[in-house]
Amino acid sequence: MKLTLKIWRQKDANDKGKLVDYQLSDVSPDMSFLEMLDVLNQQLIDNDEEPVAFDHDCREGICGTCSLYINGRAHGPDREITVCQLHMRSFKDGDTIYIEPWRAKAFPVIKDLIVDRSSFDRIQQAGGFISVNTSGNTQDANNILIPTADADTAMDAATCIGCGACVATCKNSSAMLFVGAKVSQYALLPQGRIEAADRVKNMVAQMDLEGFGNCTNTGACEVECPKGISLDTIARMNRELMKASCK
Repeated sequence: MKLTLKIWRQKDANDKGKLVDYQLSDVSPDMSFLEMLDVLNQQLIDNDEEPVAFDHDCREGICGTCSLYINGRAHGPDREITVCQLHMRSFKDGDTIYIEPWRAKAFPVIKDLIVDRSSFDRIQQAGGFISVNTSGNTQDANNILIPTADADTAMDAATCIGCGACVATCKNSSAMLFVGAKVSQYALLPQGRIEAADRVKNMVAQMDLEGFGNCTNTGACEVECPKGISLDTIARMNRELMKASCK
């Protein structure tokens, strides 16, 4: 395939940045999207040009670092996949592809397509833990009876990889799906009830401090989430916050 790539180039957070056109030919439909970017970068290096900076790590849809905004959609045109799982067969010969970083105040651009998502780390550090004693006379996990439905729902929330697609998709740059998932994965388990009140209050406060917007109730975050995290997690977070605020 022959493709026209319009890629966002930005030296750092203070640079204005702009879309730059690149022509790429002999792209195999069997290439992954990241492999295609590797080919482009090799072409740029061969021509003594600056390669495009982009994040990636596992290339297995687990870590979320490959996050890109492709043709106006987080992670590209397919549902419930990350960019590293996107293949060029999703595009046609002659296509023009727009490739941009996440757009959010709380995700400042580091360079080109790489953004700083350490705000997510700080939200988790604010309360995403349990203080159950893990040394000494610990109770065997199999002795703690948990309804299967609760365990399954907690696991569904725990599949969140923190990629930030929800933030990039939301017109308010809300992180409520992410925070809702992190709150929910503990809220349904007895081990998570010890800090439940402090956890939700601290994590929501940190989310607001980082500059994320409020939920729009449009559901775009769930649609674009590569792990299909449900909006129910936001509702659960709101219930947990209301209960904590009434204590």
